[in-house]
Amino acid sequence: MEGMVNMKHVFVTGGTGLVGGHVVEELLKAHPDANLVVLARSRDPKSYFFERGLDQRVILYTGDIRDEKLVRDIVFNEEIDTIFHLAAQPLVTVALANPRQTWETNLIGTLNILEAARGNTRIRSVVVASSDKAYGEAKFLPYTEDHPLHGLHPYDASKSCEDLMAQTYAKCYGVPVVVSRFGNIFGPGDLNFNRTIPGAMRALATGVPMEIRSSGHLVRDYVFVKDVARAYLLLEKAAETHAGHAFNVTSGINLSLIQMLNEMERVLAVSVPRIILNNASHEIPEQRLSDDKFRRELGWRPNYSLDEAIRETWSWYRTYFTV
Repeated sequence: MEGMVNMKHVFVTGGTGLVGGHVVEELLKAHPDANLVVLARSRDPKSYFFERGLDQRVILYTGDIRDEKLVRDIVFNEEIDTIFHLAAQPLVTVALANPRQTWETNLIGTLNILEAARGNTRIRSVVVASSDKAYGEAKFLPYTEDHPLHGLHPYDASKSCEDLMAQTYAKCYGVPVVVSRFGNIFGPGDLNFNRTIPGAMRALATGVPMEIRSSGHLVRDYVFVKDVARAYLLLEKAAETHAGHAFNVTSGINLSLIQMLNEMERVLAVSVPRIILNNASHEIPEQRLSDDKFRRELGWRPNYSLDEAIRETWSWYRTYFTV
């Protein structure tokens, strides 16, 4: 793949998670000769990463991203030149209940990566995963990259800080780092059934109604995980020329939860059983990203339509629940 010629020793944190598994798979296809190193906190045999046998094709470390010595040892001992930092505590509800764990994981973990990269002449690119939650409550919509970072809930604030930290290391220390800001990512392999799409897929497979914590009218961007993996490889390509930049990434699918469920029902010709609890708190009412910068400067285009993404996602979950 163009832009990956010099990629020889690649480090993926959070490689066994939803996004990490697909990024690893895309890297193995696009650059099979690279030495690919993955750090995972745990080994879930049902995860997409292990289900696809990706562990047999990489160097796998088990450990915590908060372990400064471990991160530094991996980066230096494996002669890493490219880093995809995807490890995080990603759940809004967990962050609200346990802010310390969230801040330590998301901030100390990112600090460890950036410190390992600082002054390291081997490092040619670092991609740090932020989120649309880093913007906080919208001052204007759609969010563009110059929207202030103003997350005020624990998860959102951790992403605001992580995002700014990456930009600081680019400006002050010359680290070739870029930041991704995605909306709600969905697709094969997401085993967090408190999320909208996995919850709906489980309800379809089992007949047990999904519980919707919100009113169902919160509006979000949805982006298919295989498009996300492609986007990460494109962002890596830009790290040297766009160090310190952040890029919004979206498929242009902007729907309320209820609208997304309606789309699933239309595409799959089924009904999604549901119960609306409407007991969620600390949620942003509406989020919508503009990816004009990513399209204009890096040539981004999503490959998957919503219908294709829903069908492929359902195909994976149907197998998962029948095995």
